[in-house]
Amino acid sequence: MNKIDIYISPTCGYCHAAMEFFKENKVGYVEHDISKDKEAKKLLMKKGYMSVPVIVVNGEEMLGFDKEKLTSILGL
Repeated sequence: MNKIDIYISPTCGYCHAAMEFFKENKVGYVEHDISKDKEAKKLLMKKGYMSVPVIVVNGEEMLGFDKEKLTSILGL
């Protein structure tokens, strides 16, 4: 089973598109809203990320929503 974390903000269109992609494909994920979770925001900033979504699949980090890459990684 894949371990997926997605770091989002409520106003981010790509974040919503990524979460919809996961739901449509019945892929479980853990959502981290950086507007509410200050520790999640600190973690992203420490890693050098200044925007969202940041999607982590089995430890592999990616910035942005790349549907083709996610489809490949998840074997969909």
